[in-house]
Parts: sequence; structure tokens; C-alpha cells
Amino acid sequence: MGLDIGDKRIGVAISDSLKISANALTVIQRSDFKSETSILKKIITEHQVETIIAGLPKNMDGTIGDQAKSVQAYCDKLEEELDVPILLWDERLSSKTAEEVLISADVKRKNRKKMIDKVAAAVILQSYLDCHN
Repeated sequence: MGLDIGDKRIGVAISDSLKISANALTVIQRSDFKSETSILKKIITEHQVETIIAGLPKNMDGTIGDQAKSVQAYCDKLEEELDVPILLWDERLSSKTAEEVLISADVKRKNRKKMIDKVAAAVILQSYLDCHN
């Protein structure tokens, strides 16, 4: 499972059973940790998730900024709650790539906003899968 963790939303993507391709699944609106983990637990059970790949928003120069530190802390807490290993994966330019994918698919601007996070999660997960296959 791939996650694009933001302040307002969490994009979620799932790989196929052969772990070859990533597919955008859903967007979870950030509210409270308990609600977020409840939704993630359902997805983990339903899709038999073994590992979570979470995007780490490094700065363009590769350094770890405040947003990346926030994602790291959230993932540490999440890993304890979900009891599934979480790997952090460099997500630089994933949102830009996701937007380009949606534009090339001729998705209207108002619809792109609703889909960008789950497509970014798919971009992150696909990058990981491509590197490890």
C-alpha cells in the first residue's frame, strides 16, 4: 500500500497481487488519528497489505525539512497502531507527476483536486515497485 500523507488528506494506493503495478484507491480526509487508522485498518485487511510505502517529502536538495519530519513522526505512530511495517520513500515531485498524469488524461481542474492525492500515492508506490522489481 502506498500513502501520500499531507496535512489535510492522505492519498492511498494499492498494488496488484504480483506487486507490479500501483493503482490509486482513495483519499482519506485528515481529522483525528483514530478515525484515520480505522479506515487504514479496513483497507489493510481488505487488501491483505503486508507493507506500507509512505512518501517522504524531502526538500529538492535532499534534506529533511519540517514537513518530512512531521511525516516521519506520523509514520512512527501509525506503524505502532497498524502493526504493519512502514517504509519511507523519497516522494520528490510525486504531486507534480500526478498532476501531469491527470492533465494528460484530460481530467478537469476541479476533478484533479479531488484525485491528486491518491494519484500521488500511486506514483510513490509505483516508483518503489519499479525500483524493487
